[in-house]
Amino acid sequence: MTKASVLITGASTGIGAVYAERFARRGHDLVLVARDNAKLETLAARLRQENGISVDVLPADLTQTRDLAAVEARLREDSRIGILINNAGIAQSGSFTGQTPDSIESLIALNVTALTRLASAVAPRFVQAGEGSIVNISSVVGLAPEFAMTVYGATKAFVLFLSQGLNVELSSKGIYVQAVLPAGTYTEIWDRAGIDISNAAKFMEVGELVDAALVGFDRREQVTIPPLHNAARWDTLDASRQALLSDIKQDEVAERYKAL
Repeated sequence: MTKASVLITGASTGIGAVYAERFARRGHDLVLVARDNAKLETLAARLRQENGISVDVLPADLTQTRDLAAVEARLREDSRIGILINNAGIAQSGSFTGQTPDSIESLIALNVTALTRLASAVAPRFVQAGEGSIVNISSVVGLAPEFAMTVYGATKAFVLFLSQGLNVELSSKGIYVQAVLPAGTYTEIWDRAGIDISNAAKFMEVGELVDAALVGFDRREQVTIPPLHNAARWDTLDASRQALLSDIKQDEVAERYKAL
């Protein structure tokens, strides 16, 4: 049986490149998307030689409308693609008041808009086929406003919520959606954002992160948090959220807000 092809964004380095290596070892053909064509071609050539698979290279800057549209078209039209790894993303240095409107716009364009549009491009075809997988790379920062990465964290909170919402809508139609929440991981994202991690606590190696994420993928977890050592913490958080919702009465203001 032919294995589904995998389209991976941000595939030239870091998490995306390791996902490409791991799926190549599993015998999947690949479509690799990133801005750096030279790095993509080098990676593609190696993966073809080592694994005997087909690897297509699709250079694209997903913050640019034309490039994003080209990737959307590939997802809509290529029926061989059965797995989307929505990995492309950027971080941002500095406080909220120190960031520029342009830098904020670029961050949201890649981390939120592109990721959402790519999922939107492929989901109807997956629904029609009755199968398919979407993996969205979020972050534990999306759970922690205390980390002072306000806009970046907000984009990653969006990715988690989007993934959970897509699961509600699409799981009954045969579509699997996974949110992966890394913590600090050794990738190029920090250098690109101008964030010095030389004095930070030890981070996770990227291969370890992706291998753990793929264990969650194989188990069909909806939310995979590789650095979370007590899984019950997530279960408690989610149960508390649902309990909170059960206490909301939309037609009546809470007693504490009523005039004395």
